Amino acid sequence: MEVRMDDTKRFVIAYKGLKPGQYTFHFEVDGGLFAAYENSEIKDGHCRVEVVMTRLEQLLDLDIAIAGSVVVACDRCLEDCEIPIDYRGHLAVKFSDEVQEYDGEVLWLSPSEGEVDLTQYIYESIVLALPYQRVHPEGKCNPEMMARFRIVSGEEFAALEAEAEQQAPPEGEWAKLASLKERMEREELEAQEEALAEELTSEAEECEEALADGDEEKKL
Repeated sequence: MEVRMDDTKRFVIAYKGLKPGQYTFHFEVDGGLFAAYENSEIKDGHCRVEVVMTRLEQLLDLDIAIAGSVVVACDRCLEDCEIPIDYRGHLAVKFSDEVQEYDGEVLWLSPSEGEVDLTQYIYESIVLALPYQRVHPEGKCNPEMMARFRIVSGEEFAALEAEAEQQAPPEGEWAKLASLKERMEREELEAQEEALAEELTSEAEECEEALADGDEEKKL
């Protein structure tokens, strides 16, 4: 049986009322799906989704195929890059009155539910289908952007280091500055310690005077 879902329930399968058996559903994925996820690295795309669902008494068994392409930033030139998508997956939908955690392979629903929403599953499957490195075919990157991100060669790096050394103060000057900084920090620390010692001495003298005054009052 072929089923095409309307736009109001784009990635939802209404299984309530379906007799045990096998059903096939088709969905169309466009940029609207990726726009719904604010932090999505996918800018646009178009994919076709086919879901073959086997309806059992206590289980929905889904075989899901996704094919198409999406648009992401090229890892080399940062320009838009079209990446093909080809995904095959399996999802089991089980029923329980208790809340169960979704693990990517089994989705738990309440027995009172009548439909399963595949939006999250489809989005995550497309993301997982992306290759680790997303780049244009060789020679297709934007040459202007590639020039900006050109990797510096070893010879160029050595030349830059040499130029930096020539512009830096002589080693003796650095040593003088470091010594001066160390002496200033040491003098500041000594001044703080001296001030603390004077404060403690003053407090101790005040305590002794207070004790002496108390003894004299007792004698009177």
